[in-house]
Amino acid sequence: MTPELSRSLNAIGALAVSLILLLAFVYQLALYELPCPLCLLQRVGFMAVGIGLALNLLYGAQPQHYALMLISALFGISVSIRQIFLHIVPGTGHYGSPVLGYHYYTWAAICFFLILLGTAIMLLFSRQYTDVSNEQPRFGGNLLAKVAFFTLLGLGALNTVSALLECGPGICADPPTSYKLIDEVDANK
Repeated sequence: MTPELSRSLNAIGALAVSLILLLAFVYQLALYELPCPLCLLQRVGFMAVGIGLALNLLYGAQPQHYALMLISALFGISVSIRQIFLHIVPGTGHYGSPVLGYHYYTWAAICFFLILLGTAIMLLFSRQYTDVSNEQPRFGGNLLAKVAFFTLLGLGALNTVSALLECGPGICADPPTSYKLIDEVDANK
């Protein structure tokens, strides 16, 4: 696998992670389904995977970047499975609206598994690690890599602001009912 193909595949992965974060964000805003603390931790896992992908886009593929992705996906899948276990017992209810029959935390577990599998497969190809840093500009001159990087960066910033508005500087409410920081500012007027 050439470094250019690796960069393109990492860009597609970054766009996939961006899509997951975007859909979660749309559900939050359009359906007013505030993410629970475990949902926020799953978003952190996706963002951490995205950081590994972004590093590959910016500096070229490196085993350390893939290691960050693997560790992040393991974190994310463990949080997702924890939440699945909380809601698997009959009568315990669920959190959020289902999408194609599954809730966000179930989809997150599936996506984190696919990230683990895809990252492990990418690690098999050592030709992608050839040093091309002196030959190519940032992002390898790849427009798709630039778009993926900045899309991921923007969604990460939006999700960070959203989490701050929801939780304030302290611990998030479980289940969340409103944007805590906005409520505090309104109460102080």
